[in-house]
Amino acid sequence: MTKLDQPFGQHEPESLHEIRVTVATRAQIPRIHRLLDRHHYLGSLRPVGERLYYVATTADGDWVAVLVFSAAANHLKYRDRWIRWSEAQRRRRLRLITNNSRFLLLPDRTVPNLGSRVLRLTLERLSQDWQAHYGHPVLVVESFVDPDQFDGTVYRAHGWIELGPTDGWGRHARDFYVPHDQPKRLFVREVRPQATRALQAEHLQPALAAGETPVALGCPHSAKEIGSMVDQFQALSEYRQRIESYPRFSLATIILLAMLCEAPGGQTDLEKFARGLSPAQRRALRIRRNRQGKYPAPSQSTFSRFLAGVDADQLNQSRLAIQSRLRGPAPQEELVVLDGKEPKHGSRASVLSAVTVPSQYYLGSAVVEEKTIEIPVAQKELMPTLDLTGRFVRLDALHTQNETARRVVMEGGGDYLFTVKKNQPTLRANVEKKVAAPQADFPPSRPHAHPSPDPREEQGP
Repeated sequence: MTKLDQPFGQHEPESLHEIRVTVATRAQIPRIHRLLDRHHYLGSLRPVGERLYYVATTADGDWVAVLVFSAAANHLKYRDRWIRWSEAQRRRRLRLITNNSRFLLLPDRTVPNLGSRVLRLTLERLSQDWQAHYGHPVLVVESFVDPDQFDGTVYRAHGWIELGPTDGWGRHARDFYVPHDQPKRLFVREVRPQATRALQAEHLQPALAAGETPVALGCPHSAKEIGSMVDQFQALSEYRQRIESYPRFSLATIILLAMLCEAPGGQTDLEKFARGLSPAQRRALRIRRNRQGKYPAPSQSTFSRFLAGVDADQLNQSRLAIQSRLRGPAPQEELVVLDGKEPKHGSRASVLSAVTVPSQYYLGSAVVEEKTIEIPVAQKELMPTLDLTGRFVRLDALHTQNETARRVVMEGGGDYLFTVKKNQPTLRANVEKKVAAPQADFPPSRPHAHPSPDPREEQGP
């Protein structure tokens, strides 16, 4: 029996206690690939983008496991829903996620619970190691498990969350994927507390900013698609006596495209976005040529005059028509949420909008002027424009008013979900008498031992 084939320990506590995990040196990487080719069902790999190799050893330096972390998958439906980030945020912040692309426990070198121990030791140092090598940390780690071969027990025992199956595509280059018709089970784990909140935040914390990749503003929509959008804005009334390069429907379509591409919404940002459109896209917008025979891009002042002069109701109706054409009718079974937000650009007036959740289907909006409040705007302006029949409508505690409730039920034909706070003590007391309080917390689970799988059956991805 060679040293490589000998079991490294006879007693589980001492064996697990002596495990050490270190970043592999360049000289050790060839050996890692040889071990993966020999023992891992997927063999070795060519990691894409940023990557780190790890080796788990005993106190005597004997290898017991190897791990490889590399670039995260570009698109994962369940991961992106779990994080709840936007498409633009995903493109900019994907470097803050890494993929545990290989995890191998060496055969005949293992003891029960070794996999969980190695994962814990690795993730305790992973973000710091990434910072040292690439100048930024990682916040989340993902991994794929083949359901035909493994159950993912080691990952679950270490607190990873299973989100769902992948779509059956595999990366073959940095941005090149091919179908393999073998969906995997997707597991994820936060490396830092509240990692998903950091990834979905409007602005990254300064310590994370180095991991954000600048993404140039661009528009992926074809000239044919843009032409169809332009047609939907033909009904807008003209607010100018003289039209030069930019018809009203061209400007409205550019704003819509910027929204679809998740570009920033100020007039300066709209100017930058318009400059990034190709000549073919500007031609599809029906922008008029200048003296040089080119299709110019609107300036900041042009967008400012458009937004000040266009009929807001007509613009809103055109937007609803385009949404209906692209997405179909609003989902009837979803909750309708009314919420007010103050725009980042423009006056101090806020906008009260109605959307369905979770699909974020836009239903309408109304402006709340600076010197007024949301309550009368919701009751008299926004609700009468909405079809609330058979729907649940949710508003925050500000709208917990008799008149608002009456309009939802008696005039709209819907039902309401209101928040009652301590500033309405009588109502709160009545609610507590009539409605049993839900359990706030899950009951503590009884302690149980995780099953100790055969380490050779939990090779990871």
